[in-house]
Amino acid sequence: MALTPSRRSELRAQAHKLDPVVIIGDKGLTDEVVAEIDRALKAHELIKVRAESADRDTRDAWMGAICERLVAQPVQQIGKVLVVYRENPEKRLGPGPKRQEAAAGMVKRSERRRSRTASRPPESAPRRRRPRSSRCARAIGDE
Repeated sequence: MALTPSRRSELRAQAHKLDPVVIIGDKGLTDEVVAEIDRALKAHELIKVRAESADRDTRDAWMGAICERLVAQPVQQIGKVLVVYRENPEKRLGPGPKRQEAAAGMVKRSERRRSRTASRPPESAPRRRRPRSSRCARAIGDE
């Protein structure tokens, strides 16, 4: 399932503030690096990966391989930084009972508890009137 252009734009905006969580080093895209990217995608859904290779074609191949092996979507590639997204359905609706009920549509709207007695106003000194400015006093006195 490919990302729509509007969804891709949203993900690029979200990825702007992220730091790279995985770095592909001199050894390239090893199984250990792919496993680490998989763990990061499970935890965060949207990640940045820094590729240390200076060759653009190699970085393009790595992006394709990551997305193919991990069933992820490429969001963008700027220089040596790759942005990858994979939706985690468990994260959307976690294992909690309230979330399961919400998914089934069984949760009722919670009501705010109301007190049976009216609350008293706070005990404080009576309100003071603001003093009239000298301009207003002159205008009233001149009449």
